[in-house]
Amino acid sequence: MSGAGTTDRPTLTSAPGTRVRSRTVAAFAVAVLALVVLAAASAAIGQVPTTPAEVAGSVLHRVGLDWGPMPAHPSGDITLWEVRFPRVLLAILVGAALATAGALLQGVFANPLAEPGVIGVSSGAAVGAGAVIVFGGAFVAAWSVAAAAFAGGLATTVLVYTLARANGRTEVVTLVLTGVAINAFAGGLIAFLLFVASPAARDQIVFWQLGSLNGATWDAVGVVAALTVAGVAGAAAVASKLDLLALGESAARHLGVDVEKLRRGVIVLVAVLATAGVAFTGIIMFIGLIVPHVVRMIVGPGHRVLIPLSAVVGAVVLLAADVGARSLVDNADLPLGMLTSLVGGPFFFWLLRRTRARAGGWG
Repeated sequence: MSGAGTTDRPTLTSAPGTRVRSRTVAAFAVAVLALVVLAAASAAIGQVPTTPAEVAGSVLHRVGLDWGPMPAHPSGDITLWEVRFPRVLLAILVGAALATAGALLQGVFANPLAEPGVIGVSSGAAVGAGAVIVFGGAFVAAWSVAAAAFAGGLATTVLVYTLARANGRTEVVTLVLTGVAINAFAGGLIAFLLFVASPAARDQIVFWQLGSLNGATWDAVGVVAALTVAGVAGAAAVASKLDLLALGESAARHLGVDVEKLRRGVIVLVAVLATAGVAFTGIIMFIGLIVPHVVRMIVGPGHRVLIPLSAVVGAVVLLAADVGARSLVDNADLPLGMLTSLVGGPFFFWLLRRTRARAGGWG
């Protein structure tokens, strides 16, 4: 009798945990499968005709496996490795970086409506890139624009954090309001740069702000990969502390969490991830807002699962947007930022209504 009771009890209590684990494994499996399929589809799109089977064959041949067909077009293989694969990998890295940054911000702010633009990363990057485009003259190159965007995003983040800090603490509301003010000021600087720019420079600034993967190169992939891997690893390292912070600041402090140090570290990670994401691609909105919230609805609020799954789903979403950008209109490459905003804007309004209906719940 007692043995039977002992046997029954773990079965009843472990069932919900088993369901959560099964849902998490299924979510990861579906996301990874979608990532592989979209990567093959994205690499196959372009003016040089290529099929997904030829894409897979080219990759397998490069790693020493004589499986699958090689591209039939004479320029197919070199097009894949010099143009399309860097673009695919950059989309994966940028999507993962932006989604991870959003998951971190939403966790440290305890607000599902937070996204990297709140602390001025995107607007600061735009000012840096615009200043180089306008005043760089003949010395403007892709790397100088990317470097200026990265520096501008980091500098703006540091400024927002410094101005919001008072009495040794950083209040979340103060940080958000400071970010709003800095974003408004940066918007004025961008307007000034557009006003004084030549027609060619003005077009370049506008195009950069719309977001695009056209400038993808292996060098850019290397830089973004290093920053993204470091940022995602750092995010995974603070995941358990973010779970404790979700219990409230007082509870987290009693459990040994240095809340101020955690916020400072998270803001640094967000700055690195978001600036890495926009430096070579321009501004791509709503990835950091939509992806973590959707992932949270699927697998729950635990950051040890939320952060890595957000990174994978962010890569999937940006890859899907890039496939749409190159296939929706014949012989045209639509701006990525435009597509993500067209989808993300309505989703944001739905999210806002849902959050208000649930009285600030996380969904």
